[in-house]
Formats: sequence, C-alpha cells, structure tokens
Amino acid sequence: MSERERPNVVWIAMEDTSPRLGCYGDEVARTPEIDRLAASGRRFPNAFVTAPVCAPSRSAIVTGCHQNAIGTHHMRTTHTNEDAPGLATPYETVPPHYVRGITEYFRQAGYYCTLDLKTDYQFGEPFTMWDHHGEGAGWWDDAREDGQPFFAMVTNFVTHESGMWEPAQRGPETGGTAGDGGDETLETDPDTVDVPPYLADTEATRRAIARQYDNVAASDAWVGDLLERLERDGLAENTIVVLWSDHGEGLPRAKRWVYQGGVNVPLIVRWPGVVDGGSVDERVVSLVDLGPTMLAACGLERPRHLDGRPFLAEASAEAERPREYAFVTRDRYDESYDVVRSVRDERFTYVRHAEPGRPYRLWIPFRNRHPAMADLLRLDAEDALTGAQTWVGDRRPAEELYDRANDPHETENLADDPSYAADLERLRGVLDDWLERVDDAGARSEARQVFEGWQGDEQPQTAQPAFVPNAPGEREERTMNDGGTLAEPATLSVHCSTQGASVGYTLEDGDDPHWRLYTGPIPLETGETTVRTKAIRYGYGESEERAATFVVEES
Repeated sequence: MSERERPNVVWIAMEDTSPRLGCYGDEVARTPEIDRLAASGRRFPNAFVTAPVCAPSRSAIVTGCHQNAIGTHHMRTTHTNEDAPGLATPYETVPPHYVRGITEYFRQAGYYCTLDLKTDYQFGEPFTMWDHHGEGAGWWDDAREDGQPFFAMVTNFVTHESGMWEPAQRGPETGGTAGDGGDETLETDPDTVDVPPYLADTEATRRAIARQYDNVAASDAWVGDLLERLERDGLAENTIVVLWSDHGEGLPRAKRWVYQGGVNVPLIVRWPGVVDGGSVDERVVSLVDLGPTMLAACGLERPRHLDGRPFLAEASAEAERPREYAFVTRDRYDESYDVVRSVRDERFTYVRHAEPGRPYRLWIPFRNRHPAMADLLRLDAEDALTGAQTWVGDRRPAEELYDRANDPHETENLADDPSYAADLERLRGVLDDWLERVDDAGARSEARQVFEGWQGDEQPQTAQPAFVPNAPGEREERTMNDGGTLAEPATLSVHCSTQGASVGYTLEDGDDPHWRLYTGPIPLETGETTVRTKAIRYGYGESEERAATFVVEES
C-alpha cells in the first residue's frame, strides 16, 4: 500500500463517557450525530479501557502498551499537594527505551499527525509524537502537504466529571464551565434518568446524571461538526473514524474503579467501503488495541512489543482470533495509593485487591466534590445507606467475582459461591499469567520506580544530537556540529547518544517551526542550508537544540 493510497485516521476522544448514547439503546440520550456514525460503522458493546481514569488509560491508548507494563499506572505523576506530603511526585515516567507513541510510527510512514488538545500521558509531551499539537490542530493545517495522509486526534472537555458538579463548584481551574451559583436549566428531566443501585437516589444525584446527559448531547453536536467538516473537505470516504472515551463517566464507583461503570466505554469505527454500516461486534475489545488496529488498517508494521492487537478483521487476519480477556488496573489516584487488578471476559469480572480489609473509600478530594459522592458521604455518616450503596463504608475482600449477564452493575460478589468456583479459578490463573507477562510495575514502590527511571533524584536530560555528514570525502566518519562545506551529493545524519531518544529536525527559522521526525539521512541541496535538531527520550528533559549551516558545492 503506497503512502497516497493509505487511509486517513481520525480519533474522536470523548472524556468520562459511558455508553449513554441512543445507538447503545439509551432512550434518554439525545445523540443523533453519534447514532448516525454508528449506523454507518460498527459498534463494539464490549469495549473496555485499561484503567478507569484518564492519564493511565490515555498512556496505554497512545503507546499500545498496558500502563503497568511501562510505569504509567499511577494517576498524576506531576501531582503536588501540600495536604498529602511524602508522595514520590512530581515526576515524569520513563517508559522502556523502545516505547514510542503510536503516532511516531505513522509519522515515519509519511502521515501528518495532529492533536487537539489533551495529552496526559504521564511521560511528558514529546514533541516528536505530533506534527502539530495545540488548540485547533487538525488535517486542515497549512503545514500538511496536498494529498498527505493524516492521523488526527481531537478531544474536548465537555463530558468531564467536573461538568456533573453543581454550577457554583465549576470554574476555569477544573477546565469546566464557570458557574455563578445561580439557577440551572437542564434539558434532561432528572426524573427520567436511571440511578445505579450503588448510588443514593437523591435529587442531587439525579441532577448530576441529567447534567451528564446534557453534556453528552453537547459533545454529540461537536462530533457532528467534525464529521461535517471531514465531508465538506472531501475526505470522508478515505478516512477511518474512531469514536471512544478515555474511561467511564465520573460517578462514584464508576470513574476510578475497575467496575463496569468505570471501564465500559463507547467504541464506534466507521471505515467507508470496508466496515459494514450498522454492524455490531460483541467480542471483547481493550482500548490498548486501538493503536495496533490502526497500524494494521493503514498497512503499517506493528512492533512486536505492543500489548494491543488488531480487532478489525478487515484490517488483519490476526483479528479473526478474538481477544478473550481485557485487563484493568487501579493504582495511586491523586493522593491515595491503591493496588487493584482485574480481568474480564464476555460475561465475568474478576477483581483482586492487594490489600484486603482496607476501606473502599479512600481520600480523593477531587472526587469528593461530586454531588453524588457528597450525598453518599452524608448518608453513610447518618447510617442511612442500604443495599449496594453500603460499599462506601465497607471494607474490601481479597477477591470479587461478578456475573454481568445477571448482574450488570456488578454488586453481587460470587467469589465465595461454590457454583462459580471453576470460573473463579480460571480467571485467577489468567490474571496471574498476565501480571507475570507484563512484569507488573505496580508490584514496585513508586519512589523506587522514579529513582530507577531517572537514575537518581533529578530528571535526566536527553543528550544534544550531533550532525554526521555523508558526502564525497565525508563518509559518516566524524561529526560536523559547527557546519561546514561539503561536496555534492550530500546528506546529513543526526545522531543522539541517549538510548531510546526520538529526534526531530527542521530547516525553518523562527520560534515555532514545524519539527519533522528524523527517520534517516537528510538530503542537502546545493547551496546553503541551516539545519536545526533536538531530541527527547520519553520521561527525560528535552535536549538542547543544535543548529548548523552547511554549504554544498557543485562537484
């Protein structure tokens, strides 16, 4: 498949969104644009994230590697909090040296890659991952060449957890909508929403869920605008569109927890002429599979270290063998440490707590601002919670087992039920094998991880790249970092001594040039050329820039 024949890719990343969508059978939802996308694509009801909170989940999605395999499993590694001294933070995770963002493989293949706007990977924001990262970045950039294939990821904040708070709580510091504490008009009638059994059925909870429906509707309109622009630009027929969410909605016992509400997310793929419209695939899919699936769909080689695997049969014969299990982790989220591991298949969910006996409820101030959580805490103090709501004050068992076919909210623990002993033992073994295979980073202390990744207490800096000329008389035997004169034909190699570093270069002047990903020797035209370069090892500090001018003389 030539570069010009390869399909484009658009990732539409929603935040904190469970499948409260019309195409998923939700009768309260108002999502005509997403429903139309599903009608022209394929829906995956059993799609699960690898972590029920944004940064660990996003790191797995953009690398194709489970977060606890590459050290990005904690939430907010750059977190500082005076109320919780002693954390190993702040730091940037240093993944294994061979780990790259999926988009670097696309850039190597000639794709123009953009991100609007959120990163949140835990290993910094490597400039080599994107041609353009910033507000308003997209396939419409002037820097993208005519006909150049593109990979565009777009995201917005509309459905974030903070959008479910009372208006007076929301402000710019949360990324949400500023509120004045006045009256609030909801399009969704709070009396029409379903309240999960693990939450208190209060007015505040119902209004919070109604806000989420309103926010999903607003996000739906945003999705429609994107798809309309793609159509208007004449690109829709050769573009794979994938809609997903980084984790489930921001309700208590959903976001941040390994249960269904936190990990089951919408996933819709539209690929005109390839994927049948209106189709549904019930197989288990993990969002760690997204990157490998796109590589296969675009005819690009998949690095063998990736944990994810293609899930579209139209993209890879490997997808004919469906994934049996999806794995989920929970570790330190903001202020509170935890270690929970989980595996699920099409029917059962198995949960393992590393520290049984601890309360389910740990101290996470950001979560406690949620109206539904405030009511749970109040009612727990009044000893007024009943049934599945009592998780707020309960202590954890060592293991949990749920049969989602009969218990979709995962509230009846079957781990001690003899009739489920075989499934319990099977899922125990599956989880054990996986933890050994990924060399679970959650088994090590965060402080040790930081020290080993940084080789000390301070963040290391990526080495400054060097220029190595290749021309008659200069056959890549020495560096020429100050520039010089070369005979034609001449090319310039760039070398960085930091293991695992990605290198970028530009021939442009100015403070904000387009940094190209270095993939091989740079051709130098006859005459004078100034080359600038810098490098980044994920988790390290960016290198110093090097610039030099080369004069190529006619032979």
